[in-house]
Amino acid sequence: MNYLGFKNKELSTTVKGLNQLLADYHVYYQNLRNFHWNVEGQNFFALHIQFEELYQDARTKIDEIAERILTLRERPTSTMSEYLKHSNVKESGKVIQDTRMVEILLENHKVLIESMREVIGAADNAGDEGTIDMISGFLGFIEKKSWMLDAFMARKAAEPLNNGTS
Repeated sequence: MNYLGFKNKELSTTVKGLNQLLADYHVYYQNLRNFHWNVEGQNFFALHIQFEELYQDARTKIDEIAERILTLRERPTSTMSEYLKHSNVKESGKVIQDTRMVEILLENHKVLIESMREVIGAADNAGDEGTIDMISGFLGFIEKKSWMLDAFMARKAAEPLNNGTS
């Protein structure tokens, strides 16, 4: 039953973009888990909490993206090998320095933002206001978190190094 009133062809670009975003979010999610588990140093408490908040949010968004694809009567990509193959977000690997973790997340956010904007454009062309509404909310959240992480990095860069002379 075509309960949404779309023609399948109208939504194909939207669904392709949503599956891309799903792959990107899965790798981003794992990067966040990696950082949450491995962050150390004087920024531990602040970053540990932020990484947890971000990965919990990512987990929720992963589910919402997959369910939106199902709502559009398609199937979401659902294997890790497909996510790794198609994601524009790359696995972070082993990272020790906390500020490098934040830099990587900002790079991940840039990819996610670009992917979200592409989905919004495709959904707009198809008249798919439901997808536009959902992804626009995601976009606002990630833009704000990017600003906060960038502000953290600016503060860290402005702090004088302690050379043991104080």
